[in-house]
Amino acid sequence: MQDSYSLKDIALFLDAELWGDGCAQITGLATLKSAKAGDLAFLSNSKYASQLQHCHAEAVILEADQAQQFAGNRLVVDNAYLSYAKISSWFDNAPEPSQTIHPSATIDPTASLGEAVSVGANVVIEAGVQIGSGSTIKANSVIGARSLLGEDCSIESNVSIYHDVRIGHRAVVHSGSVIGADGFGFAPDPQGGWHKISQVGAVVIGDDVEIGACSTIDRGAIDDTIIGNAVIIDNHVQIAHNAVVGDNTAMAAYAAVAGSATLGKNCVLAGGAHVVGHVTLCDNVQLMAHTLVTKDISQSGSYASSVTPLMTTPQWRKHSVRFGQLNDMALRLKKLENTEKN
Repeated sequence: MQDSYSLKDIALFLDAELWGDGCAQITGLATLKSAKAGDLAFLSNSKYASQLQHCHAEAVILEADQAQQFAGNRLVVDNAYLSYAKISSWFDNAPEPSQTIHPSATIDPTASLGEAVSVGANVVIEAGVQIGSGSTIKANSVIGARSLLGEDCSIESNVSIYHDVRIGHRAVVHSGSVIGADGFGFAPDPQGGWHKISQVGAVVIGDDVEIGACSTIDRGAIDDTIIGNAVIIDNHVQIAHNAVVGDNTAMAAYAAVAGSATLGKNCVLAGGAHVVGHVTLCDNVQLMAHTLVTKDISQSGSYASSVTPLMTTPQWRKHSVRFGQLNDMALRLKKLENTEKN
C-alpha cells in the first residue's frame, strides 16, 4: 500500500468530476467530523450535510446536489457511498498474505494446494482437500476432508470448515465461523428422547461470498445447503440444513433461515429477521428488523411483522389472524357509521 495518492489519480479511478487541486495528496480515509488534512471523507447521507461547513478534510466525495456546500477540494460523483466503497481498498492496511506454509501446519499428503497459497500456524488441512491459487488460510483454521476452495479465498483465523464443503472463488470467511456442521436433525422416539438423523448432504457456496464472524451454515440432511454467488452474510447469522440462499442476497446480524427454506435472488434480511422452515421467498424481498416469516412470499417488496404480548401458541395464532383482519374490520365499521349518520 502506498503512503499517499494524488487526488487526480483518485478522481480518474472513480470517474469523478474533480473540483479543486488535483495535486493534493490523500493519505487516509475519515468521517466528515474527524477528517483532517490529508484525509478523504465522503457524504452519502444528507443527515450529515451540516458537518460539511466545519469539515477539515483534504477532499470530500459527494454528489452534485451537495457539491456547493463544501468549499474545499471535491470529487463529485453519481453515488458517493459506492465511490467510497471502491476507493476504500486503496487504504486497506491488512497485512499481505505471506504465500508461505507455516511449519506448524498439518497438511495431509493427498491435499492439493495451488500456487501462492498461504497457510498459517496450526492450520489443519485434511485428506483430499483442494485449495485454489492465491488463497489464504489463517491460524488455527481447519479444512475438512475432500472440501474444495476456489482461487483467492480468504479464510480467517479459527474457522472450521467440515468435510465435503465446496466454496467458490474469492470467498471471505471471518473468524469463528463454522461451515458444514450437522444440521439440527432429530426424530422423536416414542419411547422417549431423540434419534439423530445423519446429515449426508454438503454445503455449496458460490463465488464472491463474504461470511461474517461466528456465523454458521449447516450441511444438508440429504440435499446440499446452497449459498449463491455474491451473497453477503453478517456476523452471528444462522443458515440451517437444506436452505437455499439466492444470488446477491444480504443477511444482517442475527438473521436466521430455518431448514429447507428458500430465499430468492437480491433479498435483504435486516437484523434479527427470521424465516421458518420450508417456506419460499421470491426474488427482491426485503425483511425489516425482527420480522418473522411464517408463510411463502410470492410478490417482491418490503415486509415487516409486529411484536405481540406473550401468549400461548393457539392464542397467538388466533390473534395473528385477527391482526390481519383489523384494517378490513375498521373499514366496514366506518362504512356502517357513515350509513347510520345518513
